[in-house]
Amino acid sequence: MSEVMVEPEALAAWVAIPSVSAGPAGPPSVRRSARWLARAMLRLGCSHAEVWETEGLPAVYGCRPAADPGAPVLLVYSHHDVHAAHPPEWRVTRPFSPVLRDGRLYGRGASDAKGQLLCHLWSLRAHLAERGGAGPAVTVKYLVEGEEEIGSVHLADLLARHSDELAADVVMVSDTMIWSLDHAAVCTSVRGSVTAGLTVRGADRDVHSGAASGASANAAVELCRLLAGLHDGAGRITLPGFYDAVAEPPAAVRESLATLPFDARTWLDETGTFAAGGEAGFGVPERLWTRPSAEVARLAAGPAGGPALGLLPAVARADLLLRLVPDQRADRVAEQLRRWLAGRRREGYAYDIDVSPTTSDPYRTPAGHPALDALFRAVGRAYGSPARPVGNGGAAPAAQLARACDAPVLFFGTGLPGDRWHGPDENVRIEALRLGARALTGFLGELPRCVRSGGGG
Repeated sequence: MSEVMVEPEALAAWVAIPSVSAGPAGPPSVRRSARWLARAMLRLGCSHAEVWETEGLPAVYGCRPAADPGAPVLLVYSHHDVHAAHPPEWRVTRPFSPVLRDGRLYGRGASDAKGQLLCHLWSLRAHLAERGGAGPAVTVKYLVEGEEEIGSVHLADLLARHSDELAADVVMVSDTMIWSLDHAAVCTSVRGSVTAGLTVRGADRDVHSGAASGASANAAVELCRLLAGLHDGAGRITLPGFYDAVAEPPAAVRESLATLPFDARTWLDETGTFAAGGEAGFGVPERLWTRPSAEVARLAAGPAGGPALGLLPAVARADLLLRLVPDQRADRVAEQLRRWLAGRRREGYAYDIDVSPTTSDPYRTPAGHPALDALFRAVGRAYGSPARPVGNGGAAPAAQLARACDAPVLFFGTGLPGDRWHGPDENVRIEALRLGARALTGFLGELPRCVRSGGGG
């Protein structure tokens, strides 16, 4: 396999566009990012690229048809919007002033997910060069949305409105992590997600502690009681029926996890956490990829900023994030969360649970699918060792894409635990991009040998 050229300078130019989808300052920059990507698609091999507007922020669509009309159609999904950044927390560089240092490119979105998407475009260019002007061996389409970091609020509309353009035989989600550059791996599943706001009210207004301390309802204390009961003593989630649909991972995944090189100290250093916790009886990789989780993402009570002024807060709120595994369903877990709260209400408080409509179901790539086998072979050749199956701890709209396209979903990512997604000094290893683009180039050549078009073209 010939070497694939990657362009860190091009990635840096894209990272410099602050395409933050959350907040009022985002739309102009997200649109600028979309236009940049459409031009890059045309430069790197697409015959067609355009910006698709939504009622919110724009997506980008690109396509390069295969020379053979009977060739399979691959749809690549990713996103070009990025998570918000807090500049004072960044040390190596400012979030949108990318810098290359010691083989890493630093900047918001370098790994999540602009670098990952450029790997696909670099691989298309390399694949076309290998074909010597014959055109690609597979029709490649790209759907890159601009609202993933705010819940993909208009993705369903895009999929419905552009169903003909997005028809495909295989879908690939490129917004995932790998374990290590030293061990070839293919992600075969992603967790789903349910987010919700839990609000407790104990009074009409904040109350002075001198008038009520020790005798009145305290919303913050009550909220803490509820959150403390979200897990039992073994770290298991207490929602009624929560584990009834938790499926055991395939034997190949269990075997892979059993032999996966895992060093706790390295993982703690890369993630910046102080200790590894969670459900008893499972190791860290198992907890990340094969077990569900429930987290508190944010807490708020009392006046923001300044001294507390001796007030007892009338209202307290927590933002919850639940990660789901096959065969759980987001709508059922949302109902379990409501029943959990209903069974824990106490007199003297008002409660509300607001479940976000932008939930996602977990997804597992069908075992033994020819396209999955092709991806394993391509990754193994690129890394120089057989690829092992792993999972992804985060969520992706894989189940939604599978339903909309009526096609299996594969996963390919270049993110690493130390890339600091959503955190300060986000970065990507250039070597990860090089290996990723090399693997994808091989996959484009491998796919037509094992999958024929079912009408996606």
